[in-house]
Amino acid sequence: MARKLTPLQESEARRKAAEEAKKNKKVVVRTDEEKALRKERVEKAKDALSRSVGMKGDHVTSGRAALKDFLRNLNDPKQPDEGRFQQLIEAPFKAPPKKRSNDRF
Repeated sequence: MARKLTPLQESEARRKAAEEAKKNKKVVVRTDEEKALRKERVEKAKDALSRSVGMKGDHVTSGRAALKDFLRNLNDPKQPDEGRFQQLIEAPFKAPPKKRSNDRF
């Protein structure tokens, strides 16, 4: 049977857990080149978002969502390569090719 913690015990447990998490946190050191690349990518992504405001189409909403995800997950270790990043930037502006139909009259 689990004991219920008092509010004081609960806050103490949260404080200890936060201290442990702080101790176990890895420090990421980025070079000046990496910082410049990240800054440039953020500027390009924000520019593409601002230019795509007011545009219509399903490709625009999905492209904007992908750009927002990129900005949200900027600190993740796995970042898209340059080719994939260019596709992200161009996504809201490129309409997908129309499907051809075989209807001939």
